[in-house]
Amino acid sequence: MKIGVVYPQIELGGDPEAVRNIGLATEELGYDYLLAYDHVVGATHDREPKLWGPYTDQDPFHDPFVMFAYIAAITKKIELVSGILILPQRQTVLVAQQAADLDLLSGERFRMGVGVGWNYVEYDALGQDFSKRGARMDEQIPFLRKLWSEDLVTFDGRFDKIDRGNINPRPKRQIPVWIGGFTEHAFRRGGALGDGFIFAGKFGDALSGLEAVKAQLKENDRPLDGYGLDYLPLWSKDVEDAVEHVKKWQDAGGTHCAVVTMGKELKTTEAHIDFITEVKAKL
Repeated sequence: MKIGVVYPQIELGGDPEAVRNIGLATEELGYDYLLAYDHVVGATHDREPKLWGPYTDQDPFHDPFVMFAYIAAITKKIELVSGILILPQRQTVLVAQQAADLDLLSGERFRMGVGVGWNYVEYDALGQDFSKRGARMDEQIPFLRKLWSEDLVTFDGRFDKIDRGNINPRPKRQIPVWIGGFTEHAFRRGGALGDGFIFAGKFGDALSGLEAVKAQLKENDRPLDGYGLDYLPLWSKDVEDAVEHVKKWQDAGGTHCAVVTMGKELKTTEAHIDFITEVKAKL
């Protein structure tokens, strides 16, 4: 099983040196991948309808494409994973070009985790319809794959259109697209369209989601063999608990698991690196 690290953007406050040091430490310690979350717009929750998600205007986020391009230039091996990129609020063709460049320039090290998000203020600010985000992502994923593989693309969808156009250069492969989420809609999308799934939260919930995705793969006549199963144990309490979550996910059949250091009262970059160092040693 491959083991990764979740970039702890909340505690590190947008510090560029933290990006450098965490990226280098992830590779030097022998981890397989670095995963980063995505939000373009923060917003206060004091509004109607209420925002229910965990982040506000006070929480910093780096753009995954820009951050990963920088980390790709100072590392050689680690996979770079968006976990997750909020795809429906973005222009599909632009994402195709950004992802293609990142994959080319990193030496095919980009894995694109995508989801629909929860922040309608963010969608409004980016000029997209929050209420149609699921339907849009269902259309975007096959469209991305056409843009990455075909010399000239004609596409006339509900949300996107192109007439005999392309992105150039294209990636040398189909960039893996993994689905993230917590709902039956996400599990359905994962089974129908994803190359893998990114689960998060409590272990019991991840196990339930795993069974739901397996059922959807069967429904779509797709094999479990070769399908990626990543888990972010958001509520692991300490080093021992983080190690235990990795082992339990491996026993459950998981293919990937990331170490989460956010939310553990770690105030400095060095403290986060010490945590992932201890976890790697115990593993």
